[in-house]
Amino acid sequence: MTDGRAGIDASLVASLIAEQFPQWRELPVRPVPDEGWDNRTYRLGEEFTVRLPSAHGYVAAVAKEHRWLPWLSPRLSVPIPEVVGQGRPSRRFRHPWSVRRWLPGETVKEQSVPEPVRLARSVAGFIRELQGLDATSGPRAGEHSFYRGCPLAHYDTETRAALDRWQDLIDAGRAERVWLAAMESRQDGPPVWFHGDVAVGNLLVQAGSLSAVIDFGTSGVGDPACDLVIAWTYFSGPAREAFRDAVCQDAGRWTRARGWALWKSLIGLTGDAEQDGLNLRIIGDVLADPESGRARM
Repeated sequence: MTDGRAGIDASLVASLIAEQFPQWRELPVRPVPDEGWDNRTYRLGEEFTVRLPSAHGYVAAVAKEHRWLPWLSPRLSVPIPEVVGQGRPSRRFRHPWSVRRWLPGETVKEQSVPEPVRLARSVAGFIRELQGLDATSGPRAGEHSFYRGCPLAHYDTETRAALDRWQDLIDAGRAERVWLAAMESRQDGPPVWFHGDVAVGNLLVQAGSLSAVIDFGTSGVGDPACDLVIAWTYFSGPAREAFRDAVCQDAGRWTRARGWALWKSLIGLTGDAEQDGLNLRIIGDVLADPESGRARM
């Protein structure tokens, strides 16, 4: 029986397909260049992908996406994954898994985005469109979303421990003030849909334009401030300004987004100078950003 990330490979995927979807058993299985971390993704022929959770903590997303992706898809103008089959736990692999239709495009990289301002506006448009959908019966934020969409208090202990650990690398006093402000801020208004992980690995582009948004595993209904962190984790300069203007969020959401970006970057620090460069840059931008608390409506 396969257990965890290390046991997932192309031969396992091929055996699962042969066992549960024999109509596709002759299709070749191969890894994709960016196979993911929470889930492993494999190409199945030319039309499909197979997505398998790498650990028990990611299993809840399988049923959630199976339920909600078909509902979200026709209501969004940007393509999102289409589930065409749901795999069952078996002797070979103990978690549920899914088969999806292949979405063309490549994940965002610097060389694949010649016009970052245009991409920033497109991503902002997707976020606003998602927030505008009926959230009445959607999955409320919680454990299944890794507490994205919830108050930041869930990560307070972890963040404070990181602030203590890395106080010689960052302006810990200023970082603590940013964190406390984010903790004290509250969602103003009813809960709305959020993606939960608007990051370069989950944005597909073709010819420099946004062509799809993938991985709704941390999606749900709650506070969408977590979807704004890409303002610091990827966009900069004019693209950051374009994103901020186009996404039109209130000051409180930006305050909480600042906290989400700080938390994510702090826990990403390892003490390895080469690996920590990006996270330290993000932390520096978050702490220095004079616009963080200003609404763009």
